[in-house]
Order: sequence, then C-alpha cells, then structure tokens
Amino acid sequence: MRRPWRLLAETGALATALVVAFPLYWMVLSAFKPQAEVQSDRPVPWTTSPTLDSFQRVFTQQDFGRYFLNSLLVAGTVVVASALIAFLAATAVARFRFRFRTTVLIMFLTAQMVPIEALTIPVFFLMRDVGALNSLVSLILPHLAFSLPFAVWMLRGFVKAVPASLEEQAYLDGASRSRFLWQILFPLVLPGLVATSVFSFISTWNDFLFAKSFLISATENSTLPMALLVFFDTETPDWGGVMAASTVMTVPVLVFFVAVQRRLVSGLGGAVKD
Repeated sequence: MRRPWRLLAETGALATALVVAFPLYWMVLSAFKPQAEVQSDRPVPWTTSPTLDSFQRVFTQQDFGRYFLNSLLVAGTVVVASALIAFLAATAVARFRFRFRTTVLIMFLTAQMVPIEALTIPVFFLMRDVGALNSLVSLILPHLAFSLPFAVWMLRGFVKAVPASLEEQAYLDGASRSRFLWQILFPLVLPGLVATSVFSFISTWNDFLFAKSFLISATENSTLPMALLVFFDTETPDWGGVMAASTVMTVPVLVFFVAVQRRLVSGLGGAVKD
C-alpha cells in the first residue's frame, strides 16, 4: 500500500520540479538562441544553432563590470552585516530577560508582514533626508533593515535549541561570555546563519525596485538589475540580451547556494552532537 503512494508523491515532486525549472531552462536557451529564433512567432524549446552573440553584447556593454561589482558589494555587505547583527540580537532575545522583550519579538514578526513596495516611498524620503540617495548606501541600509527581522526571528529558534547546560559547562571550564559566544554558540547556529544569508543575498542581488527608486542620476552606482534596462527598447527589445544578462546574474546566486548548501541542510542537532 505504501509503494503506490510513494510513486505518486515522487511523480508529483518531479512534475513540480519540471514546472519550476522550465523558466530557468527557457532563459538559458533564449540566451544561446540566435536573434531570429528569439524573436520568432513560433518559439520552440530547442535550438540547432547555438550562439554566444547575446553574451557578447552583454559583456561589451559599457560599465557592465562596474554594475557587477556594485551588486556584489551591496549583497556582500548586507549578508555579512545582517548575519552578525542578527546573531547578536537573536542571542539577546533568546538568552536574556529584559523589559519589552516580547514587544520586540512581536515587532520583528510584524515587520515581516509589511510589503516592501508599500514602504518604498517613505524609505525614499528617509534616504533623501539623510543624503544617501544616488549612493550604494541607499541600497544597503533598506535591504539590511528588511533582512534583519526574518534573520533574528529564525536565529532565535536556533539559539534557544542550544542547551543551557552547554553554556553553564563552558563557564565552569573557564570560558568567558565572549568566548562562548563566538567559539561555541556561533558554530552551532551556523546552519541558521547560512539560511538567512541565502535569503538576504538573493533578495538583495535581484533587487530592482530600490535600485530604480534610489539611484536617480548616479548611473555609475547602478546594479545588475538596472543593466537590463539597456536591452529594453520601446520598439524592438533585445530579448536575447535580456536573457543572457539574466543568465549571468543567476550564476553568482547558484555559486553562492552550492558553496553553502552543506551548511544549509545540516541540522542543529548534528552540530551539537559533534
């Protein structure tokens, strides 16, 4: 009786995976298609004459390398800063009792429910008042603010799962609070840090709304999503260039995910056991 249900579940999972992967496949395929096939009225899910012309147009685009470095700088800063701040904040709300502790946790949870689009205009005026418009700071600060509630709320569970007896034993062995924090607790909650880092990296790397809203005239500070606008023409959009640029944008995300996948799937129980 279990085998038919298992077969049905595996078939459903495979069908779901194919549906999810098809847009990615079509993006990569369109990046390698000749321009005539991309603009054809009868698209086919294959090509008999792959070409690198679309990638050539992308890499010969002026300042494409600068856009790539800007995106890498913004995403990297948000990932590192959000991981460190969220780790310290999660440790505080999980290990210490202080006034308004529950209120702070509810505020973290409420902040995740507010759509980013609804706060774009208020954040724009805030960035204008502090003089951060047209700079990468106007991208780093909002993404850091929107990443922290999710990161703190998630890491709080990882910190609480570490036995209190482990902390007491470390103190009995002469470890200071800072040594326990960075040499014992930090490695144990590393899987949670990796998970939140993936979320922060993907949301920051693919951001177009904030880049379009806050980088008004400083084109030298544009990020990769802004570079896609170069290939959009009101009459004849260069869809091959768009797909090639999107493929290039996807590569760092895949590399980052592959680099951290072991930590991402590892459990806290296994870490404590080791």
